[in-house]
Amino acid sequence: MLAFVLLLAACGQQSRQAQTTDTVVDDYGRKVVVPTQPQRVVSLSPAVTEILFALGAQDLLVGRTDFCVYPDAALDLPSIGGISNLNIESILSLNPDLVISGSMVGKKVTDQMDQMGVPMVCVIEKPKFEALFDNITAIGKLVNKEHEADSLNNCLNALMHDCLSEFAQSDTQTIKQSSNQAIRPSVYYVVGFGAGGNFTAGGNTFINDIIRMAGGRNIAEGIEGWSYSLEALMKENPDYIIVRREDSAAFCDMKPYNRLSAVKSGHVIGIVSGTLDLQVPRNIDAILYLRKRMTP
Repeated sequence: MLAFVLLLAACGQQSRQAQTTDTVVDDYGRKVVVPTQPQRVVSLSPAVTEILFALGAQDLLVGRTDFCVYPDAALDLPSIGGISNLNIESILSLNPDLVISGSMVGKKVTDQMDQMGVPMVCVIEKPKFEALFDNITAIGKLVNKEHEADSLNNCLNALMHDCLSEFAQSDTQTIKQSSNQAIRPSVYYVVGFGAGGNFTAGGNTFINDIIRMAGGRNIAEGIEGWSYSLEALMKENPDYIIVRREDSAAFCDMKPYNRLSAVKSGHVIGIVSGTLDLQVPRNIDAILYLRKRMTP
């Protein structure tokens, strides 16, 4: 089987040699020679998959991971499996001329793909919210959808501006720079909880930016990384808890979280997976949804 897969990869490499190419520098600083008009793309990131669909480039996709579940049409694509345990043979069997990965793919996989002669570009999630637009631009350029990327960015910016103006804000910059910290409700975003530890988004994450743009104050904004102590959470006793919708009931029922004021007062906001934890166009939905839920 491995010999057959390698043969497919070799055939694909021969066909790629006839394509016009360009050299790009990805988010890991790697120089990658890519086809200017890729025809067979494999996505190794749910964020990349969502952006490709948003750009109208879904016809180029020939493979995805098990975690690429949005939009629903992505489920019709063959999956190469998980992300942390990527199956290189499965990827090569799809004969891609371009692989686009995200933050969860390590250097070992990129080295293996380089050895196989398959162009692999890493477009990772970044700390600032505004990097979403940079990622859309970068992916648009990779798949020859630069005009569509510009249009999508303009649309997202306009949507965010128009909808947030309903809350008496002139633009997103005003929201991000609001100086009256005291009137902002305190917020805790649940990434992980229970016996395995407590994890949230610190101040050096785009999630922190989204919470702030939605009008809240992230109680973990003073930390870097994801680990947060249970003692700090109980002491801060935030006004609102944000948790993935499928985890909401379990969190509210578990001790000692059920003693938090937000749980007792019904201020636990269940949010759709992918809208907040991935750097994707649906981040705008998350901002608007949280803003409405946290507005008295």
